Amino acid sequence: MKAKFIVVEGLDGAGKSTAISFIQKFLEQKNIKAIYTREPGGTRVAEDIRALTLNNYADEKVHSDTELLLMYASRVQHIHALIKPSLANGVAVVSDRFYWSSMAYQGGGRELGFTKLDALNANFIKDCEPDLIIYLDIDPLIGLQRAKKVGDPDRIEQAGLEFFERTRATFKSLVENCDYAVEIDASLSLDQIEKQIHQALEIFL
Repeated sequence: MKAKFIVVEGLDGAGKSTAISFIQKFLEQKNIKAIYTREPGGTRVAEDIRALTLNNYADEKVHSDTELLLMYASRVQHIHALIKPSLANGVAVVSDRFYWSSMAYQGGGRELGFTKLDALNANFIKDCEPDLIIYLDIDPLIGLQRAKKVGDPDRIEQAGLEFFERTRATFKSLVENCDYAVEIDASLSLDQIEKQIHQALEIFL
C-alpha cells in the first residue's frame, strides 16, 4: 500500500496534538510505520524559520506578506527534506498543519485573499497533496482560552478574535469543497473525537 500523507488542521486550541496521538494509536495498531511532524517546522531549517515567523518583535511589525512567504519557505523545506523522502521510503507522514493553515490564517485571517496563495500552491504544493485532512472545528473564543492555558501566545495567536473568526470560516469553506477532508467537532468528548478519527482513518486509508 502506498504510504499516506495525513494532515490535522484547526485553530489554536482545537486539540490537534491530542488528535495526532489518536492517529498514532490507530496506525500502530495497524502496524503502519509513520513519522509525526508539524508546520511551520519539521526539519532543522524549517524550525529556525518557525522561530523567526512566530517571534514577537517589540520594535518592528511583521508585514503579512512577509509572514506568508516565511510560512512557505518553511513548508518547501519541510516537503523536500522530510515529507517526500519519507513517503518515497514507504513511511506515512502525519503533520500538524499544512498549506490549508496558510489559506485560512494568511488568506482568510490576514485578509490577503487567495490569488497569491493559489500561485504559491501551484508552484510548490501541487505534487504533495495530503491523502486525508482532519479538520478540528472549534469556536475561536474557546480555542484561544485553551491555547492560553498551554503557554504564552505567540505573535499570530495575539491577532484577535475577529482574525480567528475569519480563519475558521475559511477552514470550513475548504472542508466543504474537498472530498478527502473530514470535519470533527472539537468540543466533543475525547472518546467521541477518537472514535470519529478512527472511523475517518478506516474509510480513507
